[in-house]
Amino acid sequence: MGNSKSGAVSKEILEDLKLSTKFSETEIVHWYENFKKQCPSGRITKEEFQNIYSKFFPESDAHTYAQHVFRSFDTNDDGTLDFKEYIIALHMTSTGKTTRKLEWAFSLFDVDKNGYITKSEVKEICASIFKLIPKDEVDDLPEDENTPEKRAEKLWKTFNKGDNDRIAEGEFVHGLLNNEEALSLIQYEPMK
Repeated sequence: MGNSKSGAVSKEILEDLKLSTKFSETEIVHWYENFKKQCPSGRITKEEFQNIYSKFFPESDAHTYAQHVFRSFDTNDDGTLDFKEYIIALHMTSTGKTTRKLEWAFSLFDVDKNGYITKSEVKEICASIFKLIPKDEVDDLPEDENTPEKRAEKLWKTFNKGDNDRIAEGEFVHGLLNNEEALSLIQYEPMK
């Protein structure tokens, strides 16, 4: 991706990213320069991504969650993130609209990428989220969400689904869009 000979982002990718994100051309070029410094090959491997991600959660085990985040961003399933995937992911998780963030969250929870979320997938992602939470913060969580299993159960109940049912993306987004309590169950915000 990009014009690797000159070290500049290609006009095609630049135009595409300007249309699909809220980043300016200057911002995209700046991100690209930093990306190329960090990843001279023009790609981030899963391991590199996990190492970068772990730095954001130094007191936690971010490894498993980072694997799921990487999978959700690797839209072409090639095992790496190119610059375009990286910037779209950055945009979606930092400045995107709530609906777009929930669409991304759906892809995070859709572990097998079949277009639906099952209760077991919710449990898997809740378990990985829990690994991000430092022990002293876990102790302060409400009784009904202080374990990965309880959190998954509470989230699953939001959708009024049976144990063997599944959730489509639209149901997921609609079920969480204006539900602050449920939204808090699908993420971990470090205490400052």
